[in-house]
Amino acid sequence: MLSSLDLLTANDVQGVHAPSYYAATANRQTDHPALSADVSCDVCIIGGGFTGLSSALHLAERGFDVVLLEAHRVGWGASGRNGGQVGTGQRVEQTVLERRHGLDQAKVLWDLALDSMDVTLDLIRDHEIACDYRPGVLHADHRKDYVPETRDYVEHLNTVYGYDKVRFVDETEVRQMVGSPAYHGGSLDMGSGHLHPLNLALGLAGAGVAKGVRVFENTKVLSYEPGQTVTVKTDKGEVRAKHLILGCNGYLGKLDKKTAAHVLPINNFIVATEPLSDADAKALIRDNVAVADSKFVINYFRLSADSRMLFGGGETYGYQFPDDIKSFVRKPMAEIFPQLKDVRIDYGWGGTLAITPKRMPYFAKIHPNVLSASGYSGHGVAMATFAGKVLAEAIGGSAERFDAFERIKVPSFPGGDKLRHPLLVLAMTWYALRDKLGI
Repeated sequence: MLSSLDLLTANDVQGVHAPSYYAATANRQTDHPALSADVSCDVCIIGGGFTGLSSALHLAERGFDVVLLEAHRVGWGASGRNGGQVGTGQRVEQTVLERRHGLDQAKVLWDLALDSMDVTLDLIRDHEIACDYRPGVLHADHRKDYVPETRDYVEHLNTVYGYDKVRFVDETEVRQMVGSPAYHGGSLDMGSGHLHPLNLALGLAGAGVAKGVRVFENTKVLSYEPGQTVTVKTDKGEVRAKHLILGCNGYLGKLDKKTAAHVLPINNFIVATEPLSDADAKALIRDNVAVADSKFVINYFRLSADSRMLFGGGETYGYQFPDDIKSFVRKPMAEIFPQLKDVRIDYGWGGTLAITPKRMPYFAKIHPNVLSASGYSGHGVAMATFAGKVLAEAIGGSAERFDAFERIKVPSFPGGDKLRHPLLVLAMTWYALRDKLGI
């Protein structure tokens, strides 16, 4: 019987990036060898996404000998396929975190989220990573009764957290900013932004290799054995390391049962239209900010550097992608932008991310020398990149920020890794129905 990971990866070609706009416009290609012999190192990292690549780079800068293993290509998973939105804050609003953890701990988590933005933008600048970063994310309310709550939340961030980069947007302005009648208000956060995620991943990989990181692509990890020296078994050989980092996120499979019980893979889908005229692009999103709406099954969209509409919408909770992703996403896109109902779609692709029950990232010390970070719940561009630095700090002997995340105590899914999927399907189907019914 195929494992969940085998089923997920069956949606794609082995070792080849998804047929996305990002892959078509990548500014470099990787050609790292597969592992061909047993090796030893200080730190072995499993996963060539933002978490693993950032961990590798920060550890190499600290003088560690690092081996990174990727089953496909660097940036092959969600890190190279996502909507490219780089958000301030945690995935959960601060008022929710205050109720869960108290104001003091909520402020710690807010500061960590601001750190994640700083770390990501510093890496882009310091390593001259060309990834088309642009500031601004508009959070758009699809229901009029959400607008007062948004206004109050903006004021809360302004006054309680001293955050002055976000402001309230009323109905008149939101419809000037977005060429759609679907939204009634929202908030504009200029501390957030959007970028080309695959080029960010490739840039991080290049920076790590320049610092001495050994990257092995097309090398599938089968299992690992904990101990004073961790043994990582792959389909090509073994890696023996003093420390191990699991940075697999939605592609963990059954590699680690403890992590698998806390994170669950779901699929999301994006299309890229044909290039639009400057006037048409500006009529859709006036200020070239990214947009994410308030639906539970969220619509998120932005303009590419060459003026295409990149629109993400729709989720599936089984392991197979839709047969026709372009048609699958065209429907929600046309609901938001009726003027795009007949536009040519040049690219359509899907990817798998990982969510947690409380939508907060899962950081855990699985064994004394085995660390895991995943479950960014659609908020992973900055947070996963930051997680890499936090993991490197912990291995280097400074675990303060790692401990702050671990203290969140993200619960496991009911039924662990056995019942989490059917229960999630039921819950997500209900919330999707609420979106459709407007309740």
